Amino acid sequence: MAKEALSVEELAAKIYAASGGMDNVESVNHCMTRVRMTVRDHDKVDQQGLKDIPGVMGVVNDEQLQVIIGPGKVNKVANAMVAQAGVDLGQEIPQSTLSGKDALSAKTAEMKAAQKAKQKQSPFKSLLKDISNIFVPMIPAFVGAGLVAGIASVLTNLITAGRLDGDTWNYYVMILNILKNGMFTYLAIFTGVNAAQVFKANPTLGGVIGSVILLSGMNPDAPIQNLFTGEALVANQGGILGVIFAVWLLAKLEAVLHKVIPEAIDIIVTPTLCLLIIGLAEIFLIMPLAGAISDSLVGSINWVLNVGGAFSGFVLGAAFLPMVMFGLHQILTPIHIQMIEATGSTQLLPILAMAGAGQVGAALALWVRLRKDKELTEMIKGALPVGILGIGEPLIYGVTLPLGRPFITACIGGGIGGAVIGALSNIGATAIGPSGMALIPLIANGHWLGYIFGLLAGYAGGFVATYFFGIPKDRLAAVKETEAGTETVVPQATAAENTNERSVQDTTTTFYAVANGQTKALTESSDPVFRQKMMGDGYFVLPENGAIYAPVSGTVTAVFPTKHAIGFTTSSGLEVLLHMGVDTVELKGIPFDVFVEVGQEVTPDTQVAQVDLPQLKAHQKAAEMLVLVTNMDAVSTVGTLKTGQTNAGEMVLNVK
Repeated sequence: MAKEALSVEELAAKIYAASGGMDNVESVNHCMTRVRMTVRDHDKVDQQGLKDIPGVMGVVNDEQLQVIIGPGKVNKVANAMVAQAGVDLGQEIPQSTLSGKDALSAKTAEMKAAQKAKQKQSPFKSLLKDISNIFVPMIPAFVGAGLVAGIASVLTNLITAGRLDGDTWNYYVMILNILKNGMFTYLAIFTGVNAAQVFKANPTLGGVIGSVILLSGMNPDAPIQNLFTGEALVANQGGILGVIFAVWLLAKLEAVLHKVIPEAIDIIVTPTLCLLIIGLAEIFLIMPLAGAISDSLVGSINWVLNVGGAFSGFVLGAAFLPMVMFGLHQILTPIHIQMIEATGSTQLLPILAMAGAGQVGAALALWVRLRKDKELTEMIKGALPVGILGIGEPLIYGVTLPLGRPFITACIGGGIGGAVIGALSNIGATAIGPSGMALIPLIANGHWLGYIFGLLAGYAGGFVATYFFGIPKDRLAAVKETEAGTETVVPQATAAENTNERSVQDTTTTFYAVANGQTKALTESSDPVFRQKMMGDGYFVLPENGAIYAPVSGTVTAVFPTKHAIGFTTSSGLEVLLHMGVDTVELKGIPFDVFVEVGQEVTPDTQVAQVDLPQLKAHQKAAEMLVLVTNMDAVSTVGTLKTGQTNAGEMVLNVK
């Protein structure tokens, strides 16, 4: 009985499952015919299970785990596998560290993958995905440093309020601040490194671009001037989003320079030009632009404060987090100080603190509505305590912002909390400190109950707005399918895709030697996949020189990016693969010059490539020029192979 065909996403999920699970796979790559996996424990691999998967033509479990899929489909399967893992081809797949992730079954993975495949992509969704990929790796550090910062903040506020002895506790607060500053002081650098990895730029250059907004080398007595206002630039103007934009520009520039700069000087010229061009643009354009925006906001904020009441509270509570992301919250510090000097407290800080409360409420709503989404709920569990203490980065960058809509509803929740604080009035803080519960000791004149009421309103506002309007539809649909235990229905491949059926003429195709040298039967190949004819029948030539010619008359249908393999299709419908060398995908194209392109018509007189045979020998790669028919279902008869010494273009085999 024929195996039932699987979609690409289902095939990818089943390969993971039979390979010991995604946690057992360290990286995924592919060549012209095989998915190549580096696995952590070969004993966990179910080889027979892999062979039994519909669409798998064979398995080799050597230094690498090789799953033979065949040309034309192997790249789709490999790309689906890395997409499910959230990495790129060849990139290390991080092992799961979150409890509950291991409990996800292969069926759940299949459903999620299929659901994801049905989603329509948009530039906005791509942007959110990039932001998620930038910040998710930082979540453990956010949570750890955030908890330390929260404890330090509570102690600091208790000292400021006179409830703890400063001479005794300030030392411990200093130690805690040193620990947390490693994360939050240099967040721009970490963001630059991760953004560079997402946008395919050099990670170290990305970190340097991130560090630019710290203005660490600027002389305070002779500061750099803002081109828009003439005033001094302030560190962190432009904020995290400014860093992300600058690193995106870096990736674009670096890609262009790598193409036009000669290889001999590329390592010197490219990073220097990148740093000069992007760094200067960051200092003199991106940061000043944010500074100009912040200056224009000062008047708006003063007007909002003068209006007062619930309206002011809502606007400020809802707008604060976007301001933080652009680094514009710096403009509020002088206002806080002026208020404290004039009245003994700042009534602005408790209002702004409600922004964090909205994030907490939104996270709670996501937890309730998407409780079957183990990965998301585990992240929320880690970020919530930190958010309650007033450290909002884990919730913002790890939960609400990557999902898009919940970030907006969280800001609405912050606005509701701010409106309550504004309506109550006379709720101020005696010093500048963090938000959340940690701010309670600093609330002036014993009005801390009003502040708590505002927090609860912010929690409730963020929860309600997110529960009803902020749940991403795609995540909710995936969870509902998981709860129902139903399989996601995905369009089946066409019969031609599943069986390689073609309208094949009853004719004979002549195959030719692809080089001067020894022609040998495929069963003598040093590669077990080819030797066992897992990919199809054929032959190979051990060449005397590097000139390689087409094995048949036909059309070039594929040229692999690493240049080691070329696909052809004959007029009779035979699919032919020319694979130059064994395991040469690892050489990334260095020994090969390919002279043909997809769509080009060729004959046995067409030289398709030039191979550097000494390079193959230096890398200890077998110089077998392999020729295979990959759609053997279209073959009725394979003739007798002419072996021994042959010349390029000499007939060696007939296939009917």
